[in-house]
Amino acid sequence: MSTSDSSPQSARDRLLGAARVLFYNDGIAATGIDAIIKRAGVAKKSLYNNFESKAELVATYIEIRHDEWLQLYASRLENAVTPKEKVLAVFQAYDDHAEFSYERGFRGCGLLNAAAELPAGAPGRVAVRGHKEQVEAIVSAHLAELFPADLAKAQLMARHFSFLLEGAISRAGLEGNGECVRQAMEMAAEMMEAS
Repeated sequence: MSTSDSSPQSARDRLLGAARVLFYNDGIAATGIDAIIKRAGVAKKSLYNNFESKAELVATYIEIRHDEWLQLYASRLENAVTPKEKVLAVFQAYDDHAEFSYERGFRGCGLLNAAAELPAGAPGRVAVRGHKEQVEAIVSAHLAELFPADLAKAQLMARHFSFLLEGAISRAGLEGNGECVRQAMEMAAEMMEAS
């Protein structure tokens, strides 16, 4: 028995780690099962012992990306006190994702990149839409705290901020860094101050 604090990764974890990097780097369609198995350093049987299909692996990847963002947001939220700071924590979490040390650089939102490869109505696209709707609901809840007497205003501003975030993260992907997200955050702060 090892006295080390770190235990070896399970085959499932190694497969997910490999898929996360390869799906983000090369795209879902361009990443074959053999490439994932090779990078993970596991037998092909391990893949099918842990996932029914590549589609299930993709669904798990999308779930993990969503959970990563939620963790970044929760971390930023810990330091936010005011409703305005809570809204800005959402932008900061997007910036954190953009500034993460990706193997081949930042290519934009991993969820939107995945959704772009999936057919309309595919479960993965539905999951990505659910994530984006959850982000908008989070922003809306914080704006409702900021504007408790005008919930319609809070919801409309949340919709604007949702679009601002998506545009900023798409543009950030083209530029390879989070500067556009930081600019969008400044715009959102100004909009909240002006209201």
